Amino acid sequence: MRNSILAASLLALAVASPAAFAHKEGDIIVRAGAITVDPHESSSDIWVGALDTKVAGTKATLDSDTQLGLNFAYMVTDHVGVELLAATPFSHSVGVQGLPAGLSGKLGDIKHLPPTLSAVYYPMASSSAFQPYVGLGINYTWFFDTELTSSAEDKGFTGLDLDNSWGLAYQVGMDYMLTENIMINGQVRYIDIDTKGTTSYGGREVEVDVDVDPFVYMVGLGYKF
Repeated sequence: MRNSILAASLLALAVASPAAFAHKEGDIIVRAGAITVDPHESSSDIWVGALDTKVAGTKATLDSDTQLGLNFAYMVTDHVGVELLAATPFSHSVGVQGLPAGLSGKLGDIKHLPPTLSAVYYPMASSSAFQPYVGLGINYTWFFDTELTSSAEDKGFTGLDLDNSWGLAYQVGMDYMLTENIMINGQVRYIDIDTKGTTSYGGREVEVDVDVDPFVYMVGLGYKF
């Protein structure tokens, strides 16, 4: 009899617990964790003003960086939320390849912030502890603290600038509730970032158009208020 009561109690708890885990209209969710921006860049040939032409076979490169990611969401309904992605500034090395006369190599360092505002859809029932989601949003990428390396300056380059960018952002992710308020989270984004990089060599502009188009990965914890 005692075992039957215990089994019934555990079954009731298992059935009741997911309801406590639900994402509900009016919830505020804050997530934090490690976020990586991994550029999948492609670029035009580099315009070299001193040669008055684009140099075939040249391109610009960017490396990846990991920072602290912050994510704020508000549940408009049980299934639809509005989400803001923020982070500490990302730092990337910028390089050029294929230029003549030993001009290729690391050109400089840049920082950027990629705030992204998205509408997010949660298809599962609000009673589910597991909540996958998809999202579509708008990204604004602000490039700042751009500077040349000393070796690039020694080669004769001066100045470095990247245009800021507006673009669409796509995401998939999931929350899994560990308690009524605490969750683990994983998310992947693809962000359309297009920019123009400009420097000078021999007193003439050097320009390149770059589709940065990074995948953005974040893993962390969240808290629901």
